[in-house]
Amino acid sequence: QVQLVESGGGLVHAGGSLGLSCAASGLTGSSYAMGWFRQAPGKEREFVASISRSGSITYYSDSAKGRFTISRNNAKNTVYLQMNSLKSEDTAVYYCAAGLGPRALYEYSYWGQGTQVTVSS
Repeated sequence: QVQLVESGGGLVHAGGSLGLSCAASGLTGSSYAMGWFRQAPGKEREFVASISRSGSITYYSDSAKGRFTISRNNAKNTVYLQMNSLKSEDTAVYYCAAGLGPRALYEYSYWGQGTQVTVSS
């Protein structure tokens, strides 16, 4: 049974930083691409960043590029999202996902429960 558990969300001031983690169980660390998505109230879930199975290729949304960094540690079955220069519009529930990737929701088979990130202005 595949399980993805996100952690690290919370409240941060605009301009601050926050790091998210996603621990995966039930799958081999390098067997799936991993992605981060987010969903703000009243909006659709959107792509944020993804990383290839080996970790050698990364993809970012335009809003995340230059501010967020995705990484993974296959030995620990964990993927990370470091978020810097946070803005109020980054406020959302952030979801970790595992699948083929890289960007579309339908390309991901497994999803975590999400972690809330709130950026106060």
